[in-house]
Amino acid sequence: DSTIAAPRTQANGGSNSAGGEAGATRLAVIGAGPGGYPAAFLAADMGMDVTLIDPEPNPGGVCLYRGCIPSKALLHAANVVHEAAAAAEWGLDFGTPKIDVNRLRAWKDEVVRKLTGGLGMLTKQRKVRYVQGTAVLTGPHGALVRDADGSEQQIDFDYAIIATGSRPSTVPSLALDSPRVMDSTSALELESLPETLLVIGGGYIGLELGSVYSALGARVTVVEMTAGLLPGVDRDLVLPLQRRLEEQFEEILLETKVQSIAEVEDGVRVSIAGAVAGPEERTFERVLIAVGRRPNSADLGLEHTGVRVEPRQGFIETDVQRRTAEPSIFAIGDVAGEPMLAHKATHEARVAVEAIAGQPAAWDPRAIPAVVFTDPEIAWAGMTEDQALDQRVEVQISRFPWAASGRATTLGRSDGLTKLLVEPHTQRVLGIGIVGPGAGELIAEATLAIELGAVVDDLRFTIHPHPTLTETIMESAELFFGQSPHYIARDRAKTRDRGR
Repeated sequence: DSTIAAPRTQANGGSNSAGGEAGATRLAVIGAGPGGYPAAFLAADMGMDVTLIDPEPNPGGVCLYRGCIPSKALLHAANVVHEAAAAAEWGLDFGTPKIDVNRLRAWKDEVVRKLTGGLGMLTKQRKVRYVQGTAVLTGPHGALVRDADGSEQQIDFDYAIIATGSRPSTVPSLALDSPRVMDSTSALELESLPETLLVIGGGYIGLELGSVYSALGARVTVVEMTAGLLPGVDRDLVLPLQRRLEEQFEEILLETKVQSIAEVEDGVRVSIAGAVAGPEERTFERVLIAVGRRPNSADLGLEHTGVRVEPRQGFIETDVQRRTAEPSIFAIGDVAGEPMLAHKATHEARVAVEAIAGQPAAWDPRAIPAVVFTDPEIAWAGMTEDQALDQRVEVQISRFPWAASGRATTLGRSDGLTKLLVEPHTQRVLGIGIVGPGAGELIAEATLAIELGAVVDDLRFTIHPHPTLTETIMESAELFFGQSPHYIARDRAKTRDRGR
């Protein structure tokens, strides 16, 4: 259904009660993160009059200010520390790293400043009206924007795109107002390096930030309430990471729960209980709570519209064009549902803008890549083995170990794996998972293959440069037929009939 609401003939979003200057626009984008600013920029490129609203002085959103970019900057620094240590085995001894926290923080902040400043320039060049403030919808065609100084202005629009993102989840039973207790945002501030750090949550946020603090010298303990790190991620991919983290971290406690926390003179006293540890009490200098994120769908004034919100998790409900139950309002990114990924938000932005422009558009990707930026990285696209099991899908699986990769060996990183899931009868590629250095870069080829409906032969007969890690994708396809030149398979890929 490509039907869109007819444009208004008159602004009717509500009165400008605060006396500020009212503004009218074809499209208002609420939130300037990786969904919001691409939506605004594309709409402007298509000739629309656009207003972009966000609390920050420049576009970028949580991802750029307090998420993706600063965390990856610090993870890069952590990887340099690890590589310097590994190089000693090759005869390159750099000695013990000297960590200057102030300079490292300044470098991370400069990366953020440069990128957000660049987006500010692009906003001006595209003639997008940028309003710094917090928006509350006053109706289907209007929003009241409150600036940092408390002043207000009414923005009337024909259409709006909500792209307000998400925020760290909290655990009410572990609430403690103390600088010693951090969430992912405050952890990225890198105010100081604690001697000991407890990470509550073994998901990607906890492991990424735990890896940073561990590389910089903290003794890190991770507590995860499930039976494995990265719940929901393929176990074949998680195992190499877990083995490496067991060497880097002080301790990893699975099937363990934190029951309470309390601030004491020398840190935070934590009560834990689980399959291995506890019940017992331990004290850590800092605690990081990383138990996921939740959508920013509250306090948006949605009650003044027909927008519907999923009651359990708080996601705004949308159709395939990202349109809400209110025809003039669309929603994209974290606020509109899983997976909460920046690149998913960016592509949803295109769908929403094209729908508003009256073009045929629908959100229907075959694969959305996901990356965990630990060391080693984990990345996957398409169907996973667990999903095949749950959905009773018959698959054949081919695993190519990086121990058989010449390039991985030259990097001193032969612990990786490339895994291929194939539909037996058509030999169509259903999913690809990779664990190893640079997995986040390699997964783009896998995503393209799935999106184009590639079969195994497409991967096998595509010439890959040598020696590279991309060859592991080609060789996993060759191994599917039992023909890999660098690895002798015990058996040809075996059919796993998930329906029997």
